[in-house]
Amino acid sequence: MSILSILLSTQPAPDFYAPGTALSITAQHATIHISEPKGDLRKIQKAARSIDSLGVLKVKFIGDWEIEQQWAFAKSYSSIKKQNTITWVQNSDVKELENRYQAMIFTRNLVNVTPEDLSPSDLADKCSQWISSLASKNVSVRRWTGEELKQEGWMGIYHVGRGSTRPPVLLELDYNPTGNPDAPVSASLVGKGITFDSGGYSIKSSEGMLSMKCDMGGAATVTGGLGLALLRGLHKRVKLFLCCAENLISGHAYKLGDVITYKNGTTVEVVNTDAEGRLVLADGLMAATETNSPLIIDAATLTGAAQVAVGTDFNAFFALDKTLCSKILTYSEQEFEPSWSLPLEVWHKDACPSPFADTANSRSQKGGGSGGASNAAGFLSRFVGNQGKGWLHIDLAAAYNASSNTMLPAGGTAQGVRTIARALLEQ
Repeated sequence: MSILSILLSTQPAPDFYAPGTALSITAQHATIHISEPKGDLRKIQKAARSIDSLGVLKVKFIGDWEIEQQWAFAKSYSSIKKQNTITWVQNSDVKELENRYQAMIFTRNLVNVTPEDLSPSDLADKCSQWISSLASKNVSVRRWTGEELKQEGWMGIYHVGRGSTRPPVLLELDYNPTGNPDAPVSASLVGKGITFDSGGYSIKSSEGMLSMKCDMGGAATVTGGLGLALLRGLHKRVKLFLCCAENLISGHAYKLGDVITYKNGTTVEVVNTDAEGRLVLADGLMAATETNSPLIIDAATLTGAAQVAVGTDFNAFFALDKTLCSKILTYSEQEFEPSWSLPLEVWHKDACPSPFADTANSRSQKGGGSGGASNAAGFLSRFVGNQGKGWLHIDLAAAYNASSNTMLPAGGTAQGVRTIARALLEQ
């Protein structure tokens, strides 16, 4: 099969193109016309989408390409049906590009799996198998499934997932390159793994439910981040906690008005069964806190409010530890994964009061009312220790596109994977 060669040029397109045209094509070459030799990443992304729309099956970069220019093209050109069809410029950047690509494809493909083919147990299996394939001698896995969750006190995951015939799972994966079971844990990652979200009895509309296979995007993203860190040479102990469940309606599903008592004694009234992500993450955050790791990052497709605030190009960061938040925002910028900090203060934990419990899981208003993303983060802050020091919550507003656009293909984006990997390596 022939391959289309892609070049970058700071010269304008030939004059038979309209002024400002960013892409010109001949029989064997496509040229992306940029204004700066090391810049114009968004213009490159848009050109990649145009080339994909023409049905081009394989491409190779020729000439002078910076690593981020190659990556900008790759993440926009690679779609659900077209992967591993790029030949990189053969220089010192190739290994890093291959590592990024492997982590991106794992994350995107997992997010894009139809919910029928990805039960909570399947999600735990796929994540643990991929990490084990990268570092098999240093990985151990524990899991609690179905009624075992109730017996061990992991009540959020248990109640959210008990309405499905496919039982919920809490996965604990321990990457420990030291071989010492008493070695300190450098960092803990927590991921929301709702493999399908109907909304429960607070049922979503058909349109709102259509994309809910992506509600395990947090689990995929933190796993992708750990995997990329391993590919980049991570040699610190890290634990991964995935909170996996299907949020369905049945005679055994949890209901509005139920009160959940968590392992740390916190009682939560359920006022919205569609605010289930924070209920499962609470268990994962408590498990992460028990490790005494100085860094805890959780990631979740948690609230529509975050997407309203920052759009679909940015992920939203929340932290009581402002120094940590600033540091990881810097990593995000350096890794070309746009993120933005939204408000979180100690008093946000009291933003969803309940007359029947310590807190409700939301407000009984559409979308959780004003400040819904901050209120959700405030709820989570009840389940981390040390007054939130060392904890960052990422609301993955940019995790998924229901349809393709001028920048990215349809489906999972894997945005956040590079930032998480960088945080693990810098810790």
